[in-house]
Amino acid sequence: MNDRLCILLATLILATNSESVPADEPGGTTFDPARRPEATQPTEVIRLFDGESLDGFYTWMKDTQYEDPRQVFRVTDGILHVTGDGLGGLLTKTEYRDYHCVLEFKWGEKTWENRVDRTKDSGLLIHAQGADGSYGGIWMPSIEVQIIEGGCGDFILVSGQDTTGKEVPLAVTCEVGRDRDGEVIWQDAHPRERFDENNRKRINWYGRDPDWEDVIGFRGREDVESPDGQWTRIDTFAEGGHIRVYVNGVKVNEAFDSSPTFGRLQLQTELAEVFVRRWELWPIGEGPAPAKAESE
Repeated sequence: MNDRLCILLATLILATNSESVPADEPGGTTFDPARRPEATQPTEVIRLFDGESLDGFYTWMKDTQYEDPRQVFRVTDGILHVTGDGLGGLLTKTEYRDYHCVLEFKWGEKTWENRVDRTKDSGLLIHAQGADGSYGGIWMPSIEVQIIEGGCGDFILVSGQDTTGKEVPLAVTCEVGRDRDGEVIWQDAHPRERFDENNRKRINWYGRDPDWEDVIGFRGREDVESPDGQWTRIDTFAEGGHIRVYVNGVKVNEAFDSSPTFGRLQLQTELAEVFVRRWELWPIGEGPAPAKAESE
């Protein structure tokens, strides 16, 4: 093969790898705020999980990429069952904007690998844009609504690049203070602070116990999530750059001027078993009021 042909083929491969796939297909995207009008805005309830299949989703696992040979994400008796066997995510094929997300989950019993005796951990990642697995080979860049024992409702910036290699500019502005140990904590009506790649901190929900420990079964003094094994409901309102999070009907965190303002949604698998019975998107102002999850 001559040098000229080699150069041509290499150029074609690079161009193919850097292109975004259509927003309703698996694969990474470029970061482009101008694409926002193309994202789906619910006009009626969208049941992301319908209790029957995982149509509308794709998986990305750190070790197997777009394949899920261990069926980490599966449907069992009408419930989305995340076994926790590995690191990765279940992603919507579609990008969404301006919605009220209702998610109901409970922890299972199984934990894995180096987290077998650590707090059970997952997360709802919103406004996901960029390359699959860009963060540590695991997740698409996004804003995380944390799901972890003792920390449900924390915000975390899940950093990474888009399919062209450009850093996805993740950012939120929050009203915050500092707890006893100097950690950032959401406090309504306090001075606002900008968090981005230059000030990348976890924004703890307002009642996160300063004595939080990464040990299985941890429960803080002010925790509003349900006890282990019971259903917890998380309501996330994403309207433009404004994000509000409620856990069991209690407002626990809020952000303004987010970047991005739209994108895919991801449900993490992070070495803990978790079950999801409800995952819906509602038009803003038309969904159910935030409330405590009903029992079985």
